[in-house]
Amino acid sequence: MSFLLSLVNLRYTGTMKLLVALGNPEPKYDNTRHNIGFFVADTFATAHGLTWQNKSKFKATVAEGKGFVIAKPATYYNLVGESARAICDFYKISPHDVLIIHDDLALPLGTIRTRHGGSPAGNNGIKSITQHLGDTTARLRIGTHTEHRDTIDDATFVLNKFSTGERAIIDEQLPKITEFIESFLHDTFETTTHK
Repeated sequence: MSFLLSLVNLRYTGTMKLLVALGNPEPKYDNTRHNIGFFVADTFATAHGLTWQNKSKFKATVAEGKGFVIAKPATYYNLVGESARAICDFYKISPHDVLIIHDDLALPLGTIRTRHGGSPAGNNGIKSITQHLGDTTARLRIGTHTEHRDTIDDATFVLNKFSTGERAIIDEQLPKITEFIESFLHDTFETTTHK
């Protein structure tokens, strides 16, 4: 076995990690602002050649990589903590080793912000996570705010689909989003804002 191949095989040898993508499970929610977490999870899983499996005991669809699990809760957005708790209990994952990937309507479209812990700031999915896992999880927040938000209520805004132009902005940020996820898996995750 070559040295390079050995490094690849040893890529994820640390503590088991959990990536929890926030979103709603029905196809009608695809490409909505609230489902940006699911979109990122699908992209990341595909890039790693992972296969999704429905796991009723976790209330989620999951994909398992080397040293990490990605989850798309089937509980709907506001109850995602139930799924995250079940997965953490099964795999013996500490809340500190959980990364939540979610939309943030307070950040400009395409802005990425990372941090450990913090308040839910009105996000019901994060409230559910905090209720079940505490407030030490890592967060990868992806901005969805546009001028359109000022014309409708928040509930309608987050369930609206991205326009073609808006989706292009998110697509441009995917490499950076992936980089942040990889940094979490490699224990080099830091608090930062990327525009």
